Amino acid sequence: MKSLFEPKIRIVWAMLSALCLLYSVMVFLVHSGTFSFSIWVAGAAFFAACYFFAGKNRWSRVPALLRYIVYAVLGVSLSVFIICEAAILSHFFDKGEENLDYIVVLGAQMRDHGPSVIYRYRLQKAAEYLEENPGTICITTGAKGSNESISEGQGGKDYLISLGVDESRIIAETDSTTTGQNIENAFAIIGEDNISGLKIGIVTNGFHVFRGVHIARKLTDADVCGIAAYMQPQYIPNNMVRECFGIIRDFVFR
Repeated sequence: MKSLFEPKIRIVWAMLSALCLLYSVMVFLVHSGTFSFSIWVAGAAFFAACYFFAGKNRWSRVPALLRYIVYAVLGVSLSVFIICEAAILSHFFDKGEENLDYIVVLGAQMRDHGPSVIYRYRLQKAAEYLEENPGTICITTGAKGSNESISEGQGGKDYLISLGVDESRIIAETDSTTTGQNIENAFAIIGEDNISGLKIGIVTNGFHVFRGVHIARKLTDADVCGIAAYMQPQYIPNNMVRECFGIIRDFVFR
């Protein structure tokens, strides 16, 4: 670890800091309604600090105890991050099963002109599945946020209808504000007395499938699988890192 703070690799820290800062700007300009760009600002600050301490032997002058604490925190953080990313990748390309009884589309931001890009991909995947499996019922989920003109559940239903899905096959859940609530409320619509033994698919973007399926399986003994929707490649790093925090939060608080 000590070699990471040698002067000869300062250029690496400078480049990483600059890349994080530029990426944070790109993420911010998407106007996704989240503050995930701040993760990359923090990353830029971290690498800038590494750049600073790698110069003029500054790191070697830091008290040994503090250096060991920093090493320990970095080691634990990196281990947790790797575990979370491995979990995400384990469901990254889930295709689900044929002839599911229900699919649940996890909500995402609605804009004035319709679903956000990330939500559109989920709904398009759901429409594709419904076309191939005519006996399946779809539940769209999500409440109306302060920056939304319509609930995510209703907006998702309207979009599916515009894609040619029969309205009678779509149920809109409009009260949930988190991934966990999306799934809980969808299962409540299905009914606790009816859900045992059913086959249910969780439709969301690949980076989000692990968490959706994990939550769903904790809530029911139904047969649950994931259905991964498309992701824009340039935003996969942001979504993968952000999702790591979601997994940690669910592990601690659920």
